[in-house]
Amino acid sequence: MKTINSKLLAFQTKVNAIKKDGKNPHFKSSYATLNQILSDVKPLLSELGLVIIQPIDGLNISTVITDSETGESVSSTLRIQDGLNAQQVGACITYYRRFTLSSLLSLEMEDDDANSVVSSKKIKLSDITMSKMLDAIEKGQKKQVEQALDKYELSDTQWKVIQTAFKNN
Repeated sequence: MKTINSKLLAFQTKVNAIKKDGKNPHFKSSYATLNQILSDVKPLLSELGLVIIQPIDGLNISTVITDSETGESVSSTLRIQDGLNAQQVGACITYYRRFTLSSLLSLEMEDDDANSVVSSKKIKLSDITMSKMLDAIEKGQKKQVEQALDKYELSDTQWKVIQTAFKNN
């Protein structure tokens, strides 16, 4: 019987880079939407007997991948900041679902923005760096995060999440 790790390895050998189908006109960039990611990964996960769920429990957003044969699972969870309005909560839920799923499966995105990267001196803010910045803000290291932000290009959603974190901490 295969373990969940061997099935995830099989998944990683089958999955292609995810197409960036969303446009961010403010930053003139593109990104992979949650719908695009799910439509690319769900058939491959299902073929391997892996089930994906993304429950919301209070302020926690999780992605859980469970092996339907063994019951083994892997998960990733992020907590939404308190005090957000409904629109901000909705944006965070979508972003966190995309973030936890991409991170948990180590997904790669198509690099169709190569020309804009060459012409821009700013680096796109990765999901891992975003998470570290949010942790730093919570720990009171706002000044360091503000200085670091100058080096990065942020999506609208990332910018909203960072602004909310600054406001709430």
